[in-house]
Amino acid sequence: MGLVLGIETSCDETAAAVVDHTGGVRANIIASQLDIHQRYGGVVPELASREHLRSIVPVVRAAMEEAGVGYPQLAAVAVTAGPGLMGALLVGVTYAKGIAYAAGIPLIGVNHLEGHIHAVLLEAHQEHQEIEFPALALIVSGGHTHLFFAEAPEHYRLLGRTRDDAVGEAYDKVAVSLGFGYPGGPVLDRIASTTTPVRGMFSVPSMKGNSLDFSFSGFKTAVRRWREAQSNMTAEIEKRRALLGQSSEPALDDWLALTPEATRTMISSFQQTVVDHLETNCRSALQETGARSLIVSGGVASNRGLRERLLRPAFPIPCYFPTPALSTDNAVMIASAAFPRLRRGEYSSMSLSPEAGMRLDSVRESPA
Repeated sequence: MGLVLGIETSCDETAAAVVDHTGGVRANIIASQLDIHQRYGGVVPELASREHLRSIVPVVRAAMEEAGVGYPQLAAVAVTAGPGLMGALLVGVTYAKGIAYAAGIPLIGVNHLEGHIHAVLLEAHQEHQEIEFPALALIVSGGHTHLFFAEAPEHYRLLGRTRDDAVGEAYDKVAVSLGFGYPGGPVLDRIASTTTPVRGMFSVPSMKGNSLDFSFSGFKTAVRRWREAQSNMTAEIEKRRALLGQSSEPALDDWLALTPEATRTMISSFQQTVVDHLETNCRSALQETGARSLIVSGGVASNRGLRERLLRPAFPIPCYFPTPALSTDNAVMIASAAFPRLRRGEYSSMSLSPEAGMRLDSVRESPA
């Protein structure tokens, strides 16, 4: 079967990886743009595209060198074709086409969301674990919150998605508004574990129509109202921003020293209710579908509160998370997702165009 070169440029990380047919990772290179976007409190699409253009050649070259292979030894080149930022996707797809044409190897376009699912499947295979299907797949990140029913690998049906912000986006916006900077999700997660949440401070949204959809914009509004009701909050936020100006990665103890108990309790309550929302929809989907396992992936899969909740013995089905290294965007998952298509000889044409809003359940029809 050979080796697959994976390329990922859907948002703000330029990544390349070489994976073999056994699931062995020969190389995994990621160039982060965190320092570029941090000052703006979020990803700036135009800057992301520019940085991908600067990074794509050295990142792919580094992956090939680390793997110790040349292009003629590759069985295919796989690339994220969507969803994502259009300009960022264009960089990866265009470069992958060039490699495929010059090396005379197949090109395989991969759905980014399916890649996240394959990150879990790959590591389960490496650990000799068998994930039982049908399964639920919850993709949670800064750009996505989707819940799928997978009757079998590669056969997906969308059950619910966010109607507004992605869960990771809500975390980051709340963190920025409180002076913790971007990306702030990991900081809030760490702070949330230091105190006990208060039930009733936030509420899980009641969804009209599709009850399996998600909504996180109300959480931001609730935090803003809480913040505005605190008499000393402006000074507190400015102190945290000053700390962030001294170091891009302050230690937890430094954050805690500038975060009073009331603020920590609010953050813990925020996280508890967000996790409630995610767990409630997963449990409802389980009752509706009879799934035998749950796959959780994406950057927010690293959230400790979410992991602890879904990995409890009380949760009714086995739950599988990727390691933190494969939770965020990476090219290992893109290469891994390409292998089933490579085995079937299903290749993309050189006319492959990226789709910013690509749907996962349109990749392959579910079996009748």
